Amino acid sequence: MEFNVKKLASDAGVFFSRAMQFTEEKLGQAEKTELDAHFENLLARADCTKNWTEKILRQTEVLLQPNPSARVEEFLYEKLDRKVPSRVTNGELLAQYMTEAANDFGPGTPYGKTLIKVGETQRRLGAAEREFIHSASINFLTPLRNFLEGDWRTISKERRILQNRRLDLDACKARLKKAKAAEAKAALWSDEVEKAEHELRLTQTEFDRQAEVTRLLLEGISSTHVNHLRCLHEFVESQTNYYAQCYQFMLDLQKQLGGSKGELFSGTFVGNADSTSPAAAPSPPAVAAATLPAVPTIPVVPTIGGVPNTVAEGVLNPNEVKPPTSGTRKARVLYDYEAADSTELALLADEMITVYSLPGMDPDWLIGERGNQKGKVPVTYLELLS
Repeated sequence: MEFNVKKLASDAGVFFSRAMQFTEEKLGQAEKTELDAHFENLLARADCTKNWTEKILRQTEVLLQPNPSARVEEFLYEKLDRKVPSRVTNGELLAQYMTEAANDFGPGTPYGKTLIKVGETQRRLGAAEREFIHSASINFLTPLRNFLEGDWRTISKERRILQNRRLDLDACKARLKKAKAAEAKAALWSDEVEKAEHELRLTQTEFDRQAEVTRLLLEGISSTHVNHLRCLHEFVESQTNYYAQCYQFMLDLQKQLGGSKGELFSGTFVGNADSTSPAAAPSPPAVAAATLPAVPTIPVVPTIGGVPNTVAEGVLNPNEVKPPTSGTRKARVLYDYEAADSTELALLADEMITVYSLPGMDPDWLIGERGNQKGKVPVTYLELLS
């Protein structure tokens, strides 16, 4: 009990001495031991690393999980050292709704078929997103978090110890200075001077030792940068793979919808040879404005519109195609398109071309003209104007 009381009294005395020294330094009434320039640079670099790592970590968490409530939930599970429950992504939830809607509307209807196709793509996008989030969390967020919760805490602890050692050292210097001043006035050797010098030697040794420990930890920030650089490369690779998957999924979906769109509007562009077949469902207003007047079907003859009858077989010589007397329309190109062969017309986004249809053509294609150039163009790359 007595030992504990003495220890508490000693700790209180040390704390009071440090507080007095710190206050006098702030008021400019006491000298302060300055660290060398290299050490100060290491401290500044460490603080900069810590601050930017925190910001990058927090913003990456927002990127991977925009929902703040979900982030708080994941944080609590992590602190409780429990596994975060699997959560359905927005894409997967949208896929579920689309599939259920298709079943209600009729999976055999054009709308139902399209909902199923889009829903399947959304499911694949959601699964890719889940994989990306998992990979980014392990390869990027976890190392950043480990630095802040591990290495940085150790550095901060040693810096606080070094600060206390410096305050003790400066307090000993102040006491020695006062003892020497008192000795000069008394004109005799004082035991206080010897005691103060002894304390100064001890505190100087402790300060030097702690400064070396802290210096080694601060110099380790360079290896931290190397590690974070490697993690950053892995994050970029994961993100690149994710967006490449998304792009491929959307390309596949666009091809599927291109065929469905051609089936839906084939009667509008080409005409329906079977007059007894039911009429196509009315298109939305935005698409209705983009329809072309059908070119009347020509009886079976060796040529069609002055062109050898090879269009229906998929062979087309653009130089032999003549535009119909009526039924041409203007169209704006939505995306760049590279011609696959000499029968097709290469397109540039946002340019204007003239288009028309010929009997027997694939409903997914039109004839496009730009100046003296002409060739087949895909319908899905165009916005047909009224």
